[in-house]
Amino acid sequence: MRPGERALVSALSAIVGRKHVLTGPARTRRFRHGYRTGEGPCLAVARPGTLLEQWRVVQACVAADCIVLMQAANTGLTGGSTPDGDDYDRPIVIVSTLRMNRVRLLGGGRQALCFPGATLDLLERTLKPLGREPHSVIGSSCLGASVMGGVANNSGGALVRRGPVYTELSLFARVDRDGRLALVNKLGIALGADPETILDRLDRDAWSEDAVSWEGGRAHDADYATRVRDTHASEPARFNADPGRLQDASGSAGKLILFAVRLDTFPAEPDAVCFYAGTDLPERFATLRRRILEAPQTLPIACEYIHRDAFDLADRYGKDTVLLISRLGTARLPGLFALKARVDRIAERVPFLPDTLSDRVMQRIGALFPDHLPARMRQFRDRFAHHLLIKVSAADAEAMCGLLTEILGAEGFFRCSASEASRAFLHRFATAGAAVRYRALHPRSVPDIVAIDVALPRNAQDWFERLPADFDALTTHRLYYGHFLCHVLHQDYIPRPGVDPHALEQRILDTLTARGAHAPAEHNVGHLYQAPPSLAGHYRELDPCNCFNPGIGRTSKLRCWGEAA
Repeated sequence: MRPGERALVSALSAIVGRKHVLTGPARTRRFRHGYRTGEGPCLAVARPGTLLEQWRVVQACVAADCIVLMQAANTGLTGGSTPDGDDYDRPIVIVSTLRMNRVRLLGGGRQALCFPGATLDLLERTLKPLGREPHSVIGSSCLGASVMGGVANNSGGALVRRGPVYTELSLFARVDRDGRLALVNKLGIALGADPETILDRLDRDAWSEDAVSWEGGRAHDADYATRVRDTHASEPARFNADPGRLQDASGSAGKLILFAVRLDTFPAEPDAVCFYAGTDLPERFATLRRRILEAPQTLPIACEYIHRDAFDLADRYGKDTVLLISRLGTARLPGLFALKARVDRIAERVPFLPDTLSDRVMQRIGALFPDHLPARMRQFRDRFAHHLLIKVSAADAEAMCGLLTEILGAEGFFRCSASEASRAFLHRFATAGAAVRYRALHPRSVPDIVAIDVALPRNAQDWFERLPADFDALTTHRLYYGHFLCHVLHQDYIPRPGVDPHALEQRILDTLTARGAHAPAEHNVGHLYQAPPSLAGHYRELDPCNCFNPGIGRTSKLRCWGEAA
């Protein structure tokens, strides 16, 4: 460690306390490795406990000409909150925000003010007694994902009526072209003018709701329900690079330092009804989608798709996830993931233990339990290749039942019990981690996963992917699942040994582009996707010195984007 780097580590320790500054490969490992992809070295991990500490940490890093990489739960699927390789031109400090897991409700719960480490699970639990919900209630929340991560990546979520998470109300810091750090208050809350005063007042809750303006801007994507219903449009309903959803914190992808965001909340629907549907003919689901979106009834709450192959992989490699969530809830999962990381860190130091020890143990434990899926789901798995989970308001259940009967026949769906609905949706969301577990247990035959989340045009009828025959020789598994009414699909490809995953990914992306699709749809570019010119330009505008999360979207990792300062 060089003298300047040692001085920075000492300064960070003075700000947040010595035990909250981690150095060395072993202690920083779980912050440097992405959930599914991405890893690289860092100088230190700083874990501030207050907004004021976070501000001072960033000040110290900017003054020392270090890269700042903000990180919350590190559950991203495209490696966007971890270093990527060792070709940066400055040391990296990862700022972990998990100690600031705080939420304050505004307007009796009408909105939520969320701090950098606030998790979706905490927000959901805070709102539940009020009969309200956050933007996303399952999926990312199961993994302990953060609210701020969703905003920074304008993530989509499964709830059809709400669209991508979006807000125009935020408090953030940015570095201007002259290298000066400034705090920008667009929260719509009067907190003073001086950065330290603003942040200290938020830390101490030393302000009242009289300071809140309700006219400052939108706190969710209110136009989405109308946009998704337009089944004749040639553009997707939502995708990460959509310029209409990029503003300040929203879609900032770590190019700003976020301190707080305001988000709308939504009434919960405790009496929702779930249907499970199946078919072997993709065109029937295409007809069903169009009829649902064009119907006068309220939009469904959720409509999730899963292909039989994804069903099978999740059945085997996601069973323990389903059991953990159903038995323990989501609140304990972040702690379990932290324990998992510690076990793997210890295993790395013991030569005869596999690096993926925790995955192997969890897989073995899951196998000891009885069958976790309802019998009717098993029957539909055997009968049909394509599956839909449709959740609607109780008032719309009869109309949905009639539509499903008309298009699929009485034997093509069933109305779920509460237990069946819960297990069906948990099984669907276990699919995202199933490929990761499969790779962990088969490291020699699965060097990598090609994971693509794609937004299809709203008018696309031929929605299910048909690849050239030679792809059968390139992949061992192709997994399809996603948010069907939004036409956002997650497509995971497991290459055969010896196949170049990057070349495979590019071929698939070329076929998707030819279909008028956009990728990525909701997990953002991370370090896996090339940011289109418009999105790369947006990042340059937010961070002209390229000191926050450089390299995102395969852009330059160099100071000032590689140009002369």
